[in-house]
Amino acid sequence: MPPRAPEAPAPGTPLGSHYDHCFGCGPQHPAGLRMNVVAGEGLDVVAEFTVGSGHQGGPGLAHGGLLTTAMDETLGSLNWLLHSAAVTGRLETDFVRPVPVDSVLHIRARITGVHGRKIYSAAEGRIGGPDGPVAITAQALFIQVKLEHFTRHGRPEDVKKALDDTDLLKRTRAFEVNP
Repeated sequence: MPPRAPEAPAPGTPLGSHYDHCFGCGPQHPAGLRMNVVAGEGLDVVAEFTVGSGHQGGPGLAHGGLLTTAMDETLGSLNWLLHSAAVTGRLETDFVRPVPVDSVLHIRARITGVHGRKIYSAAEGRIGGPDGPVAITAQALFIQVKLEHFTRHGRPEDVKKALDDTDLLKRTRAFEVNP
């Protein structure tokens, strides 16, 4: 296991959005999940996702794809602890029990290994509290990438908007993680 990066947010620090228009964490995305992720003590994070009526699949139940997105967002946030830009290479999700609308999914994620550019991680989501019953689990592989990955493949007007942001921290963070 690698050490936590010296630049990593301190334990207990809310990680905030890496990009204001990110579907998972961005506060300016009109239909986004607006995930709240907090740095843990080691190579772990905790997050919460409130399932609203707009997140339904079956009547009164969360859509599995949105639950998978919440897991991907949380797992991707782990890369902040390594101070490394990375993209999702693989994500495997197991649905253990239904997640009702109006419930809060409590997610805990951790890095399980690193090999070269590959970052392995796992997460579980519980309903009713951090110690509630497990509703969803996930295993992921993230691949570390350079800034050019985003500037070469992103939509030019969005890349320009992020690069032109006068807030240096926000500009840098926009390209740190792609969960």
